[in-house]
Amino acid sequence: MKATSTKEDFLIWLLKHDSQWAFDNLYRMYAHRLFAFALEYCHHKETAEEIVEDTFIWIWNHRHDIKQEKTLFNLVFIKARHLLINAYRATLNSPHFEDYVDYANSLGTESQGSQLEYDDFMRVIKQGLERLPPTQRRVIELSRFEQKSIKEIAAMLGLKEQSTRNQLSLGLKQLMTFIGRSGYGMLPVLLLIH
Repeated sequence: MKATSTKEDFLIWLLKHDSQWAFDNLYRMYAHRLFAFALEYCHHKETAEEIVEDTFIWIWNHRHDIKQEKTLFNLVFIKARHLLINAYRATLNSPHFEDYVDYANSLGTESQGSQLEYDDFMRVIKQGLERLPPTQRRVIELSRFEQKSIKEIAAMLGLKEQSTRNQLSLGLKQLMTFIGRSGYGMLPVLLLIH
């Protein structure tokens, strides 16, 4: 019995029967990998930690509905991916990000392709940012990823507020063009945020 008590299928069975011990063991199995996965995309330790915590809160709250019997790997990472998309959407503060969520969901939640599309999208965003002049890139990062106001960004970078607005506008236009050329024609609307 001792040897099987650490097998994931047994832990899942116990979890479905309300075992906090099994939940803790499953958490220990996945938390580190899930944190690394989340951090790769959001680049904020606190956000990555929240993704891990929210994923496992969801797992606990839905433990009686879990259909998986052998491993929670796909379920855990699919849930984390959805939370990352939601966090990214909230960070961009744009209702237009629903276009990407709809697009990703149309590929199917169990589909490996949907993860690849999201990974590809994030890679294109990073490449586009790297092509921008340093000031434009920094203004976009502060505005869209750190949710700083124009006034805060201007103070941080030693710019006038109008110059900051101009840099943001120019940078977003260039980024949208790059994303459009990369095959995400419907996604540049994500960046039309004023």
